[in-house]
Amino acid sequence: MLRRLLSDYDYYLRIERGMSPNTVKSYLSDVSELFAFLKKEDPKEIKTDDIIDYISKVTTIAPSGAGKSHKDEGGISKRSQSRMLSALRSFFGWLILEGEIKENPCDGIDSPKLGRYLPSVLSVEEVEAIMDSVPLTTSQGIRDRAILEVMYGCGLRVSECTTLKISDVYLDEGFIRVVGKGNKERVVPIGDVAIECVKDYLACRGESDPDADDIMFINKFGKPLSRVSMFTLVKKQAMAAGIRKEISPHTFRHSFATHLIENGADLRVVQEMLGHESILTTEIYTHIDSSTWQAAVLSHHPRNNSEK
Repeated sequence: MLRRLLSDYDYYLRIERGMSPNTVKSYLSDVSELFAFLKKEDPKEIKTDDIIDYISKVTTIAPSGAGKSHKDEGGISKRSQSRMLSALRSFFGWLILEGEIKENPCDGIDSPKLGRYLPSVLSVEEVEAIMDSVPLTTSQGIRDRAILEVMYGCGLRVSECTTLKISDVYLDEGFIRVVGKGNKERVVPIGDVAIECVKDYLACRGESDPDADDIMFINKFGKPLSRVSMFTLVKKQAMAAGIRKEISPHTFRHSFATHLIENGADLRVVQEMLGHESILTTEIYTHIDSSTWQAAVLSHHPRNNSEK
């Protein structure tokens, strides 16, 4: 029974909700781990106390491979707890829609309050040092430089960079089309430096598998680059540049947004470029105090500028 429900829930998340493969995988994993812990197959048997008991257990003993970063004392992070509860609440909410159960056992369970988690930000000088550390004497080096310039120059998520298509890169026009979370598309400008690096890479790009003909960045076997390869690349070049911060591909996206804001870019523009649905996400992501942009908005409103 559970296998059938998970299969149907998988379809619901992917097709009806349009969630990304990584999010779907995480949600299914969270639901599966709950049932495995409770040793139950029938959702009707799961009560609120069961969920509270489960959450209590995983917050004191972190599951293998889960919540290893940004941990609270003795268990998985609050962020992981919140995501897990969201997954369970979504699953049981879907079961209600399907007529499988009548009440959501997650109702009444509060998510943990999250602090503001801010990843490392690279300074402009550090970004330049990383770019300069890439040797351009090989085709791989030329490719790696192009990857880093595109990630930083366009603020891409690592998944957006690995799936970027050649046909979606308009070098003459100066923009790229990005397919982000939930298959939502956005258009992002690409700067001159990144354009030149991409041109250099395309001039020496090797042969690709038929399935990867339109994929921009490929490995030496002609296949699309993996997320792991992207993380390895970033860490290797940070080390080569003498940077000791704990960084990842996401750091380039965060630095992209931060540098735009610091140089006077409008928060709404940055929001669109990042592909955020809510401007509050962008405000937190770029660690800009809400009072900053609230004051900017209010100072331009006619009802707040009249002489009193």
